[in-house]
Amino acid sequence: MSQSIVVLKFGGTSVSTRERWETIAAVASKIVEEGAVAFIACSAVSGVSNLLDALLPAAVEGRHEEIFAQIRAKHVSLAESMGLDADTLLAEHFEQLQRVALGASLIGEINPRLQAQVMARGELMSTTLGHAFFDRIGVASRWLDARDILTAQVEENTNENRRFLSVACDFAPRDELRQQVLAGDAKVVLTQGFIARDPEGHTVLLGRGGSDTSAAYFASILGAQRLEIWTDVPGMFTANPREVPSARLLRRLSYNEAQELATMGAKVLHPRCLEPVRRESIPLHIRCTPHPELEGTIISDDVPDFGAQVKAISAKTGIPIISMDSVGMWQQVGFLADVFGAFKRNGLSVDLVATSETNVTVTLDPVANALGTKTIDTLLDDLSPICNASRVGPGAAVSLVGHNIRAILHQLGPALELFEEQKIYLMSQAASDLNMTFVVAEDQADRLVRQLHALVFGDRTTDELIGPTWRELFQDDASTPSGVAGARGWWREQREGLLELAASRDGATYVCDRATLEGAVEDLLGLTAVDRVFFAIKANPNPAILELFARKGLCFECVSPGELDHVAQVLGDERAGRVLFTPNFAPIDEYRVGFDHGAYVTLDNLHPLEHHPEVFAGKELFLRLDPGAGKGHHKHVRTAGSQSKFGLSRGEVARARELADSVGAKIVGLHVHVGSGIRSSETWAENALFLAMMAEDLPDVGVLNLGGGFGVPEKPGDTPLDLRSVNESLLRFKEAHPRFELWIEPGRYCVATAGVLLAKVTQLKSKGTHHYVGIDAGMNTLVRPALYGAFHEIVNLTRLTDPIEVTADIVGPICETGDVLGYGRRLPETREGDVILIATTGAYGRAMSSNYNLRQPADEVIF
Repeated sequence: MSQSIVVLKFGGTSVSTRERWETIAAVASKIVEEGAVAFIACSAVSGVSNLLDALLPAAVEGRHEEIFAQIRAKHVSLAESMGLDADTLLAEHFEQLQRVALGASLIGEINPRLQAQVMARGELMSTTLGHAFFDRIGVASRWLDARDILTAQVEENTNENRRFLSVACDFAPRDELRQQVLAGDAKVVLTQGFIARDPEGHTVLLGRGGSDTSAAYFASILGAQRLEIWTDVPGMFTANPREVPSARLLRRLSYNEAQELATMGAKVLHPRCLEPVRRESIPLHIRCTPHPELEGTIISDDVPDFGAQVKAISAKTGIPIISMDSVGMWQQVGFLADVFGAFKRNGLSVDLVATSETNVTVTLDPVANALGTKTIDTLLDDLSPICNASRVGPGAAVSLVGHNIRAILHQLGPALELFEEQKIYLMSQAASDLNMTFVVAEDQADRLVRQLHALVFGDRTTDELIGPTWRELFQDDASTPSGVAGARGWWREQREGLLELAASRDGATYVCDRATLEGAVEDLLGLTAVDRVFFAIKANPNPAILELFARKGLCFECVSPGELDHVAQVLGDERAGRVLFTPNFAPIDEYRVGFDHGAYVTLDNLHPLEHHPEVFAGKELFLRLDPGAGKGHHKHVRTAGSQSKFGLSRGEVARARELADSVGAKIVGLHVHVGSGIRSSETWAENALFLAMMAEDLPDVGVLNLGGGFGVPEKPGDTPLDLRSVNESLLRFKEAHPRFELWIEPGRYCVATAGVLLAKVTQLKSKGTHHYVGIDAGMNTLVRPALYGAFHEIVNLTRLTDPIEVTADIVGPICETGDVLGYGRRLPETREGDVILIATTGAYGRAMSSNYNLRQPADEVIF
């Protein structure tokens, strides 16, 4: 009989393909071979929880069938790849989802209890498929319902959201259950994360991301030998490696340190999963499903004393900040008790607190609280008799996490100087001496983390605590692409030609590879669900590129009269039907110019139609709509939501039709664009569903422009956009909505990976152990790192095969502190005159350059 149990948790990306399930089976089989029971908790298939979350709100609006079709399609596709029949295995779940959604549509309202029932189906369906797959490939397993094991604890003064959607459970050891698990014939047990029951038998949830916590509960209840959290990254790092590829693996952490990192923004672990394993001294291992051979991070009590040091820089965004002013009441006994009593009555847990003579400012942790606009509004109403309370932000908590921070404050002086120009809402130094946190404006978080990490960890090397960097782990991994259309490092094969080109030119040069440009266009033209592809020329208006794209059959999207004239020179008399004009807050004459060019003209504001109706009389129009939320790799490129200047709100569509009808104009198309750099394949089908719903009262609409934003991998470890999945989801949409043509308007995807920037080393400098490599291209040539904190791969092309020897910041000649093209980059020994290559610069590189400091930016050539 097996004498030990190993609990494993696999997240959404780890259960979304047949290959990942084969990995799960292999990992579980190895544990069984070692004489233990593999007790596996799984999440829902990637993307399904978001769809389930949207199902009931869509049902209230009468559009649940389309979202249900996406949920079903994801499971059918996965099942087919596994050799299974989803409609047979998941019939009960599909029927229940349809029944509940139909009920919500008839009643016209939803509640948290119903939402929990729907959300739980994701985990139940994924594990049902997994259990059947194990049986098919000969892995003996048992399926258990997690709700029969986990019972929610009853909390006083809790709101309904928290009671059903964010519960905590009892995790005391249960020897009887342990013996049952050990005694079973099948030594692989499959169950669900995220779900439980309350004492009344209702299905409840542990909060989004709660599968980690479920697994920790199981480990404690079963007295597990260890808990393994399997995810898409190989452990915890000194910063988020997706944003800071120079972040280093943390090999060993104590429970307390891991708790701080998880609480302060590290997304690898759910913050609540540490306490159950800490209480029972169960080691927690973080492992990587795509790369099971990597060492990962071990969290336990058995951690050597590495002394006082910062171990990570973390950021947590989307933090509500409540500011409370009260002149005259501050000295009254019980003021703070009254204030925090209001939070308690609303079931809200306060995270950080700062006080002054007349103000108390606190933050609320979205992970620990089921937050909603209504909850915050109720809180502010309850606080109004006590003080003047308001919500500010949104904020971000940027934290330096480590052991005995107070002892090294004097060493952190240079790092803390970065906050000099930032508005700091609140500063907190943890009583546990494990973190120092600064709450700043949300849009500053990424930049601050990158700069802080470069200052604190720029000179660190591998040791017993600190492992290799993310870049070192994945830079030679052929399965981790950094481009599209087979473009992973095209410049590696063209190295000699690029070096010759650089030697023949004075100054830096942008280079675009023709074959990569053509490959990207062919990828997009292969989307059979898409009727027209418009290249957003703002990404790169190089005439040679536009001529190439025109020959391939692309259309063009313009945002200014200058771009319209530019495209006209390329297309000549062949412009009809090939130009889309989408101005924003432009003078009224620009709309006239758009019509004169024969372009499809898009309105994203009612002002022009209300105040200059004669310009649009008898015309065909597109409307750009705002779905209410944006996506993208940086706040500045998210082009939807109330904080974005783009698009008409839903409530303005009826008025737009009324105004158009009054001047004999026809609304023939709808447009939505939610952001840039998106690699989630569901985005464009979601856009289509939104536009189709909005077109119900617009009978002349025959075209849905789904926007651009097609992202490309830019950092080591980035997953490429799956265009096949994009196409499949859009084909399903078209089957249900044959009325519409579908258009897209990509920019970055067409050109980004085709471009590199070649620059020569001008000077080298060292300040102590901090190194700088100066090049003849600065932020006037490539502004994205300074503007967005964007990451671009940087290599020494001259010494590409030489061993790595130095970590340095790559800087330009511009008289600005922010003239840094890359922080903490690993390079071989570098010398003056060496050619430095900066990758993925084909989009918004040359197009955004300037003559700042009266320096000429780099020219661009086609290679």
